Amino acid sequence: MALQVGIVGLPNVGKSTLFNALTSAKAEAANYPFCTIDPNVGVVTVPDPRMDKITTFIKPQKVIPTTMEFVDIAGIVKGASQGEGLGNQFLSHIRATDAIVHVVRCFDDPNIIHVAGSVDPLRDIEIINTELMLADLDSAEKRVKSREKTAKTGADKKIKLEYEVAKKAVEALGKGLPARSVELDEQEALMMKDMHFLTAKPVLYAMNVNDADFAAGGNDWTRAVEKRAAEENNTTILICSAMEAEIALLPPEDRADFLAALGSEEPGLNRLIREAYKLLGLQTYFTAGEKEVRAWTIRANTKAPQAAGVIHTDFEKGFIRAETYHCEDLFTYKSEQAVKDAGKYRIEGKEYVVKDGDVLFFRFNV
Repeated sequence: MALQVGIVGLPNVGKSTLFNALTSAKAEAANYPFCTIDPNVGVVTVPDPRMDKITTFIKPQKVIPTTMEFVDIAGIVKGASQGEGLGNQFLSHIRATDAIVHVVRCFDDPNIIHVAGSVDPLRDIEIINTELMLADLDSAEKRVKSREKTAKTGADKKIKLEYEVAKKAVEALGKGLPARSVELDEQEALMMKDMHFLTAKPVLYAMNVNDADFAAGGNDWTRAVEKRAAEENNTTILICSAMEAEIALLPPEDRADFLAALGSEEPGLNRLIREAYKLLGLQTYFTAGEKEVRAWTIRANTKAPQAAGVIHTDFEKGFIRAETYHCEDLFTYKSEQAVKDAGKYRIEGKEYVVKDGDVLFFRFNV
């Protein structure tokens, strides 16, 4: 499941510093896979302490965590929807992503010039949100125009649905509201997802501060961003990209001491990755044995056959049953046999909804 999170922001807000820190952080666990697919795409592992804990009770030959992709989107400027700056290039890159991390500058530094001349995170948010909405409005209006004639004949139900959803999007965007604010039924929501509207994507505001304000838990600017995010039903995270870049460049053996001096147990990047994972509505299940302990990514509310299909399509096609227990049961009882003896090892069928942290073994026949 290749899921992408786009990192966006105005120029000089710390966006690329944050991306570079993410792509440098591969040294954190030498046995974890990492690669850069493209100069602006990095595959990062999703930190999950439960994996390390599982391996204390089940000794595998390999440990394979789950991953997600971060995309460094070209800096957005006012007028981007009309082709200013890199215009169409940033729009095509961001349209392909599943969620957005919007880096907002919440620090002052006379050595780093702000593109708008001063630090004002709410204004910056407004600039980017406006550009995304204008781009979506243009896209939605074109869809309405091109589908209108066919939709009104009613001959093609899919075209009619697309037309109706695009019309609803035009109405909302015309009022300055994002596409995600449109009330849709299940079929309409699936159609809107296929339209790849920029403002339909969930947003995480990464509030970039200096190290002093990070230690203090934020500043007046971050509090204003938190209030704005709450109004939009979006989420925030406090980050110091300069400090994260410094941590990422340290040898793994020196990071713990550096973090301890900061009063932290893990890099802020770990929190950012987990928050982005949560933003996408994702969860993790595990397969565990002597050969390997592996994490698998699924969407919340996924049933057992579809979860099995993430491993291989044959697992889903020939699904018979899932044998499962929760990783917390393993931590409590210390071995798989003890989990079974305690009656916590279960047999589940096709309607079982997989829970975050389940350890699963699939039986199938093709």
